Amino acid sequence: MLKKTWRFLTSMKFAILLLAVLTLACVFGSVIPQGGTLDEYLGAYGERGGALIVGLCLDDVFHSAWFLVLTVLLVCDLLYCNLIRLPSLFSRMKRFRDPQTAWRLSEAAQAFDEAGTPAGEEAEPKPARRRQEPAVCTVKQVPDAAAVFETLHMKPVSGERAGRKTLFAAQNSVGLWGAWVTHLGILLLIVGFTLGQTTRQLYTVHGVPGQTLPVGDTGCTLTINDFDVSLTDSGVASQFTSDVTMRDPAGVTESAVVSVNRPGDLFGYKVFQNSIGTAAKVTVTKDGAVVQEEVLCAGDYLYVLDTPMALFFDGYYRDALDFGGMKADAFAWSTYYNGVYSETRYQAEGETAISTDSIRVVFSEPQSYTLLQLKRERFIWLVLLGGLVTLAGLVLSFYLQPRRLWAEQTEAGWTVHGESRKGGALFRDRLREAAGENGPKTT
Repeated sequence: MLKKTWRFLTSMKFAILLLAVLTLACVFGSVIPQGGTLDEYLGAYGERGGALIVGLCLDDVFHSAWFLVLTVLLVCDLLYCNLIRLPSLFSRMKRFRDPQTAWRLSEAAQAFDEAGTPAGEEAEPKPARRRQEPAVCTVKQVPDAAAVFETLHMKPVSGERAGRKTLFAAQNSVGLWGAWVTHLGILLLIVGFTLGQTTRQLYTVHGVPGQTLPVGDTGCTLTINDFDVSLTDSGVASQFTSDVTMRDPAGVTESAVVSVNRPGDLFGYKVFQNSIGTAAKVTVTKDGAVVQEEVLCAGDYLYVLDTPMALFFDGYYRDALDFGGMKADAFAWSTYYNGVYSETRYQAEGETAISTDSIRVVFSEPQSYTLLQLKRERFIWLVLLGGLVTLAGLVLSFYLQPRRLWAEQTEAGWTVHGESRKGGALFRDRLREAAGENGPKTT
């Protein structure tokens, strides 16, 4: 029982099962927004759906304990499968280059051929016998075996067997490693992806020129020096460009110009121009004196002094107001009291958004803000390495065909044997063509 369980846990079947589960988990991680709150999931997927997502850690798939455990099991299984195959692969390569194994293979093929088909049976061998048939092509009565080797671009080594001259050549034996190298590449890809997801640092910063903003919990700050939106002749935005400066906790600064599809590098972070939006200046006065003045980007909150009221800036919209047929742009904002939504209003520039006996709130100066994403992935090199190794394995598997030729001189001419581990039918045709057989016997 223990042996059967161990064989299953170290088999490719178990690895494929783990890979299928992890693939499904990655799909959930891509479809379901990650890092949200329970209330957000309850609102988006309902009470049962939201509770199930949070309970199964689908809100943070790539950092969940079960995802990491399954990944470790898959890595160990693939590593074990690759390691236990190493001795047999070395032995296989050695046998493939050994002329003696080639002669034994041709003798086995001859014995199979001489056995023939028993009387009364079908002319074609049964499937069970066909699987046992050695994959060897033999061409007899060849006048010049060296010419066959030359035509197939294989350099033979001369020898002697039972007093007869022999030729032998093995080519592309490294192709036997194709599957092994491909599995190694997949292993590196999985490890690189997992380490990258679990250690990845991702921060989002948004603001307007002149603002200096914190970058998450890194202790770094990002200053937006300038932001430009390029427009086409029809007025459609074609490119967004941000000029930014980043300062680390030690006071060292680095600058970069970032635009769409042209990220910058700052202190090991890739800085991406992610999006843009509208912003506005909000001025709060109390008894005529300015007590709060901030620039709010769409989606930001402003807590008004020490009151239970908070303002949420929805955005700035063109021609949102209608004054007797006259269109006017407007700021959209919502009010919350003690965290509970109250109402949404539209207000023209400069008009009082909220007014009490002593507090007055006004929106003004609409402008565009830039949204930047800073990402650091320390193991991207491992993913790239895994991709290259996988590509190398596929090249070995599909383009390097291990093949060998061996020939023996007889009284009737040369007998040439050929074997190809991949594309055997094509190689047999090429061998027969090279032998120029219009009379030589082939098997």
